[in-house]
Amino acid sequence: MTTYRSRILGLGAYVPPRVVTNHELATLMETTHEWIVERTGIEERRWVDEGEGGAEMAAKASREAIERAGLQPTDIDLIIYATLSPDHNFPGSAVFTQRLLGLKEIPCLDIRQQCTGFLYGLSIADAFIRTGQYKHVLLIGSEVHSTGLDLTTRGRDVSVLFGDGAGAAVIGRATDEAHVVLSTHLHADGADAEILWTDRPGSRHHPRITAADLEAGAHYPKMEGRKVFKHAVTRMPQVMMEGMIVNGLKLDDIDMLIPHQANLRINQMVARMIGLPEDRMHNNIQKYGNTTAASIPLCMHEAVQLGKIQPGNLVCLVAFGAGLTWASVFLRY
Repeated sequence: MTTYRSRILGLGAYVPPRVVTNHELATLMETTHEWIVERTGIEERRWVDEGEGGAEMAAKASREAIERAGLQPTDIDLIIYATLSPDHNFPGSAVFTQRLLGLKEIPCLDIRQQCTGFLYGLSIADAFIRTGQYKHVLLIGSEVHSTGLDLTTRGRDVSVLFGDGAGAAVIGRATDEAHVVLSTHLHADGADAEILWTDRPGSRHHPRITAADLEAGAHYPKMEGRKVFKHAVTRMPQVMMEGMIVNGLKLDDIDMLIPHQANLRINQMVARMIGLPEDRMHNNIQKYGNTTAASIPLCMHEAVQLGKIQPGNLVCLVAFGAGLTWASVFLRY
């Protein structure tokens, strides 16, 4: 059987036009611009306006990615859609994106790995390309957080973190070793799953949500920040090292690190722990907040546009998130 390697053929990104600053949040809850920046590095984020959902954002990012890949939408063989905020309970958001792109009958796969979703999706796309089953896979990370946040002082520790946006990549066959996905590394451990989650509504509850649940805010995301921080700064260096060992790489070989944009302080600590110079890691959480599954494609797309990632550069993508899940991908762009 013929085997292939995969590569990123094109990247696309979209964020809503509405900018929400820390100062605006300070009118909704007891917080300040300085408090948010000190703890998270975030200065502003984007929120959707009414009538725009994850699928619409995904379609806009996808059209750019497909165009940059030099393809037409009809060249896409499979859609993989990563999100923790689907437009509807079911069906998944991939089929709505498929419809917006004018496509029919190709398979659509929705995955729920939260902040590591794009990397899990990239691993799946890589596997399909390697087997030869598909030639062009559209991989999407798209999130709408703003409609599900507790915008009161009770929820401020979580609500100041999140923004809306979408990123997409077309994954296709590599034709040389200069532009290729080298390896993917995926992990999960559910032992501490409840330190970052949304409990209700859920099918394990009867009924799935009650008036008392709504009053208590059980439908809003909850996070034990210190525990999440500790896990992140432990697991992200570990999974980076795993990929470096597999590929026989040294830290100096990495041209650019694109970490998940959860908290600027986490990323800065990871860089210090591994000794990575600041100019070889790109962050844009300052402008967009945490967009979970969309954060890595949004960040990588921006780094490419800024010239920080050049064709052939060795790039490491790394993420940690709810589940708990963590992952890394090493590739030559």
